[in-house]
Amino acid sequence: MQNHKLRPKPFSENKETGVNLIKSTLLFLIATCLLIATAPIGILFAISRQLVASKVIMLNIYLLEVALVLDQAGNVIMQHFLNFALLKKKKHTYLFGNKNETISSVIGKNSLTGTLNSVGLMTDAFLNFIDNRHSLDSIIYDLKIIAAKKENVK
Repeated sequence: MQNHKLRPKPFSENKETGVNLIKSTLLFLIATCLLIATAPIGILFAISRQLVASKVIMLNIYLLEVALVLDQAGNVIMQHFLNFALLKKKKHTYLFGNKNETISSVIGKNSLTGTLNSVGLMTDAFLNFIDNRHSLDSIIYDLKIIAAKKENVK
């Protein structure tokens, strides 16, 4: 149903990884526990340090970076639900689930191809109400990140 050239294969489809269900479940549980235990400390430390140093601009950048990472994690964690709830099943539907992409970017791409269902259209409208052209601008932002990474590799 989906054009598989539009998105890289997720980790779970890579046959070369050799990670079994028990090992991947254990890694998931460890990562979740570490996140729950350490994220509040890291966030509070960063906020307090930036406020004490009067670096509000740096705090702004930090909070945006954390939001971006959480958005990318949400794209992976919620991929099956979001694919079901927001998208029409068509040939050119761009699916959620790429760990290097935000939810907004996937919504923007599907907005361009007309593959958002009514709930997806309402979600897109809500995002655009909060931040004008949010989903479309997020596609451009993702492309800028990819281009910057390619430049750093050269």
